[in-house]
Amino acid sequence: MAKLVVEVLDASDLMPKDGQGSANPFVEVDFEGHKQKTQPKVKDLNPVWNENLVFNIQNPGDLTDKTIEVFVYNDNKQGHHKNFLGKVRISGVSVPFSESEAVVQRYPLDKRGLFSNIKGDIALRIYAVLGAYSGNSNSNGQVFEPEPEVLFQQQQQQPPPQPVNVNFQESKETPLQEINPNKPGEEFKEFSDVKKKKKKEKEVRTFYSVGTGGGGGGGPPPPPVKPAVVEPRGDFAKAGGPAVMHMQVPGQTPDFGLVETRPPVAARMGYWGRDKTASTYDMVEQMQFLYVNVVKAKDLPVMDITGSLDPYVEVKVGNYRGVTRHLEKNQYPVWNRIFAFSKERLQSSTLEVIVKDKDIAKDDFVGKVEFDIIDVPVRVPPDSPLAPQWYKLADKKGNKTTLPGEIMLAVWIGTQADEAFPEAWHSDAHSVSQQMLANTRSKVYFSPTLYYLRIHVIEAQDLVPAEKGRAPVSSVRIQVWHQGRSTRPAQQGTYNPVWNEELMFVVAEPFDESIIVSVDDKGELIGRLLIPVRGLPQRREVPKPPDARWYNLLKPSLAEREEGEKKREIKFSSKIHLQICLDAGYHVLDESTHFSSDLQPSSKHLRKPSIGILELGILSAKNLLPMKSKDGGTTDAYCVAKYGNKWVRTRTLLDTLAPRWNEQYTWEVHDPCTVITIGVFDNNHINGSREDARDQKIGKVRIRLSTLETDRIYTHYYPLLVLLPSGLKKHGELHLAVRFTCTARGNMVTQYAKPLLPKMHYVHPISVRHIDWLRHQAMQIVALRLSRAEPPLRREIVEYMLDVDLHMFSMRRSKANFHRIMSLLSGISAVCRWFDGICHWRNPLTTILVHVLFLILVCYPELILPTIFLYLFVIGLWNYRFRPKHPPHMDARLSRAEYTHPDELDEEFDTFPTSRPTDVVRMRYDRLRSVAGRVQSVIGDLATQGERALSILSWRDPRATAIVIILALFSAVFLYVTPFQVVAVLIGLYWLRHPRFRSKLPSVPVNFFKRLPAKSDMLL
Repeated sequence: MAKLVVEVLDASDLMPKDGQGSANPFVEVDFEGHKQKTQPKVKDLNPVWNENLVFNIQNPGDLTDKTIEVFVYNDNKQGHHKNFLGKVRISGVSVPFSESEAVVQRYPLDKRGLFSNIKGDIALRIYAVLGAYSGNSNSNGQVFEPEPEVLFQQQQQQPPPQPVNVNFQESKETPLQEINPNKPGEEFKEFSDVKKKKKKEKEVRTFYSVGTGGGGGGGPPPPPVKPAVVEPRGDFAKAGGPAVMHMQVPGQTPDFGLVETRPPVAARMGYWGRDKTASTYDMVEQMQFLYVNVVKAKDLPVMDITGSLDPYVEVKVGNYRGVTRHLEKNQYPVWNRIFAFSKERLQSSTLEVIVKDKDIAKDDFVGKVEFDIIDVPVRVPPDSPLAPQWYKLADKKGNKTTLPGEIMLAVWIGTQADEAFPEAWHSDAHSVSQQMLANTRSKVYFSPTLYYLRIHVIEAQDLVPAEKGRAPVSSVRIQVWHQGRSTRPAQQGTYNPVWNEELMFVVAEPFDESIIVSVDDKGELIGRLLIPVRGLPQRREVPKPPDARWYNLLKPSLAEREEGEKKREIKFSSKIHLQICLDAGYHVLDESTHFSSDLQPSSKHLRKPSIGILELGILSAKNLLPMKSKDGGTTDAYCVAKYGNKWVRTRTLLDTLAPRWNEQYTWEVHDPCTVITIGVFDNNHINGSREDARDQKIGKVRIRLSTLETDRIYTHYYPLLVLLPSGLKKHGELHLAVRFTCTARGNMVTQYAKPLLPKMHYVHPISVRHIDWLRHQAMQIVALRLSRAEPPLRREIVEYMLDVDLHMFSMRRSKANFHRIMSLLSGISAVCRWFDGICHWRNPLTTILVHVLFLILVCYPELILPTIFLYLFVIGLWNYRFRPKHPPHMDARLSRAEYTHPDELDEEFDTFPTSRPTDVVRMRYDRLRSVAGRVQSVIGDLATQGERALSILSWRDPRATAIVIILALFSAVFLYVTPFQVVAVLIGLYWLRHPRFRSKLPSVPVNFFKRLPAKSDMLL
């Protein structure tokens, strides 16, 4: 007898039902009227069962028509009933008849009705065994011996299952190899060998979960129970090679969710009894610093035999020591250098400012000034900067009368709100050299204002061919900085060609580029023209472009002359007709519109006033993974935030896995439907690193402003998730404080009624084939400009923040988008199931109430629309209780990143064009063909249904069309003499009729529609 095995593994994010924020969940499985349940888990919203429920299958051939219902309940110990937590209905079609084919699937829990409040999902592994099942069972504990004939049939239908190896060792073989070579003889031999080994000993396969922690290996092995594993697809490939896949076992997935916090920031705690000046930096924790401004010195004594002095200043607090640059042969040096020492790390109560003379063997002592830190004044912004003062230098014993010379200093205690904070030398960066110190400082960057450059190449006249005696076959190539595009060659060889093509480019202020227009004759240059971008007319919101102009084409020798050289008058030249303008009414897209941070047009005259202020406090991070292997593993972390054209970079904190930045930044908000992006990186450009070294990405966070409540402070730990070729990794958690303040509520409300992009995007839209290319060019310009700043915001940072590879194909993203569509359709399917239950009288009381409501609406049709809108209002008001309390974050489960197959990750991180071996590319191409074949079948089915609908009155099937028009005539007469309410009541009552009056066969209209002709039989 066949057995159905339901492995109940775990569930996550269940709804609390016990009134104390938790639940006692258990699972009940119903199959063919037989029910079995697991043991309840006490006080656990993420329970792990790992139990097997076994059911008898009377007729295995009917399994495809059966339904497996899985219910999750809360064990209510106080009462005699159980609370519903969700359900899953699984069709028997998806149940494989082999344990090796079964994989772990996570099913979202469905609601019982429209008003149910259910969340979470459950992990199940379901398969059927023909005649035998050996394993742990909650039913009768019977063990059946396998039937060889049945197993042999299964073995011939599919290749033997391959074991999963978590750590793939290095191999000289290709990373992916086909497993099914279609050799029946070898399969039978392999099956017989497996059967002999099975008699000797039972095969034991153990799988371990590789954690997300850094360093060497994973955690300790799990307890010796039968683990639930995610089997790879063994029907087409197996993984190998040097890659290491991090597989997550259900029930042991790391916490990828948000953690709400309550840090002691002034905006949360209020200002009662506190320093009211904290409001200047109220989104972060105040950090006090001891600031020392070393300005200059005078009348320094001569220390060398040559009668000169090479002075520098050493600022010392305990073991922390900061040094200025030395100035050669200068008794009146000027340094203008600021030092900042974190007050919480001060190791001494005395500050020493020592002037020394740079020497070859040993530096000479010149003089010093000492300060008692307790007596240092406290400066609070917005006070003016503290004025420096002259201090007399003292000798080593503190005597100020024996030494000449004075030094100008300013010493105060301030916070990170001090204007000297960004440029100061910090004690956290005490080990960084003077040359690399700029790479550790916090900075604010502004990306350049971008414009679209539109060039309409119309025609040319009097071209001179490269070879005499034939008409030129010409084409035009336009080069703007690194962007080059060409027109198609003229259709016929002619001296006056016409192209009439429009080309678009991206340029940036201050328009230093020039447009190079070249006319080629079969690849040989016959004319050239240089047009400076500065001075071109701008088109704002006027649909009509400026007038076209004729330009003189110069010979290559003349065009290469310097612009300042005086040229002789040209009596004759070829001409080209161009229409050139700067489109200032567009917004140049340098990031995807799905998570864009700026939607303003390029022209400053068209921009609207701001509607609010966004404040971001970058507090700290914790549990960062060591990104460098030196000293047992360290990380030099800094943050980059991007919103609009403003980029900010925090200071780099060295050698810490729990950095505390506590820096606050502010942006003006022009549109609430925008996204801010915050990334964390490891600095690889300190202490003499190579110039071509790349900063490593630790993770990033996106926050959509429209999901934030106004004037509310959100403080959370955000998971830093990075998808690598080895799998999904959690690199730590980032602590952020976010607040969106609205300054113009009326403008913000009206913003929802306005188009997302500027007007020109809709009046004169850009073609789809241009959008991706222009976006890539805009990214290149922004990356180049920001990389030329000091300290540079490097290309790899800009590309990671702007998602430069978003348009590349990814099987993982395709699956994620497919599941997003299915989740959207799940609501429609829930309504259809509810209506089907009404039609089949599963709940007679509900069906009767629907009948009454239907009759009321038919009798009073003017109540239909008010009822619909009132229903929407009630649903929205009801859902307000369950509104999201946290801002959205990177969702690993939605992204399908937790259980991604290693080959899919390898394909996603492959270069373009591919750099993989030929057999790997062939296998992936075959897989893509199979997926595309399914999509092709679905599209063909949709086309068939549409063609059937069009053929109703087209006389493709003369009998069917005759039947339709005759029925239409009778229906018209009947509906003319019958009131509409009567017709509606008859149709409604027929539709809601009792199951006793229903047939299991399809209805007459469905049968008629399926018999209509389509064009599918006309395809080759």
